[in-house]
Amino acid sequence: MRAFIIGLALLGLSAFGAGHALAETHPATDGPLVIEKQGSFFIGGRERTSTTLGRGGMAAGTITVDQVYVRYQTPPGASARPNIVLIHGCCLTGKTWETTPDGRMGWDEYFARRGFSTYVVDQAWRGRSAADPSAINAVAAGGQSIATLPSVFSASHEFAWVIFRFGPKYGETYPGLKFPMGATGELWKQMVVDSASGLPTPNPTVPALTELTGRIGPSILISHSQSGIYPFQAVAANRRNIAGLISIEPAACPKATADMTPYNTTPILVLFGDNTAASPIWSSIVKDCRAYVDALDAAGGRAKMIVLPEIGITGNSHMLMQDLNNREIADLLVDWIDKAGSLSR
Repeated sequence: MRAFIIGLALLGLSAFGAGHALAETHPATDGPLVIEKQGSFFIGGRERTSTTLGRGGMAAGTITVDQVYVRYQTPPGASARPNIVLIHGCCLTGKTWETTPDGRMGWDEYFARRGFSTYVVDQAWRGRSAADPSAINAVAAGGQSIATLPSVFSASHEFAWVIFRFGPKYGETYPGLKFPMGATGELWKQMVVDSASGLPTPNPTVPALTELTGRIGPSILISHSQSGIYPFQAVAANRRNIAGLISIEPAACPKATADMTPYNTTPILVLFGDNTAASPIWSSIVKDCRAYVDALDAAGGRAKMIVLPEIGITGNSHMLMQDLNNREIADLLVDWIDKAGSLSR
């Protein structure tokens, strides 16, 4: 770990070269996929006893909620590197990291081909991680006020188009955009109801991440969008086995005025794509994240922030793990990890 941290102290933006010159073709990333083991499991969870689980005789009983589903694959030789944990964002599931909407290789497979054990989670109350229906059923049965209904959100195509920075308004695209626009219909199918705003703070996913790294060993947490803040919260709670954070287009970073002590020994990379300046929401987030990274560096931390067009990589959307150059971006992340120093579990 010490070698990893010292290496990061020497790592600046120059380590990434001139954008496109960084990416190479790695022979192991094509051809048959070799996996030593794969599987799935749950972490976290609590029992919830309720009388509003359904109707009639099925209404009462005990269920388990707040657990987080984890799917993993481990290639041969992965013990020489940290694990990669991939955490999706708003209105999505772990599918974010799997096959891209237009059928190309996703990051969960690509990182495995690059030699990492790769863990993909479904956030609490999302995908294969069970939600709690009791509050909804209580209102439906007339036992609770409608004001007690949990908040849920579904992102419309029109909203997602703009917030994912495909273009300034629905139906228009930014010049040079690298998202596979012919496959947006497949992206829309990935989107699910999001209950995160109705869950406690921190989201149950956060302690689950701490439990996960405690179970699997040193790990790089790669978050996206809504989940961007969760690894920071996990580090603040317990940094053990969190070998580094890569925050992809986070919806929020810790405040620049926050206590930097929980973060100052954790290698951190914050990454944004293109056209953020064209969006009032994203330009504000980029400004806040840059202020946090600067404050952490000033406090002796090991944080870096990259806005891709500033290093010569242009056209990336908010969904850069699905963009046409997703392998190039993944190679940039692997380069960051490897140049900082190898880790053994």
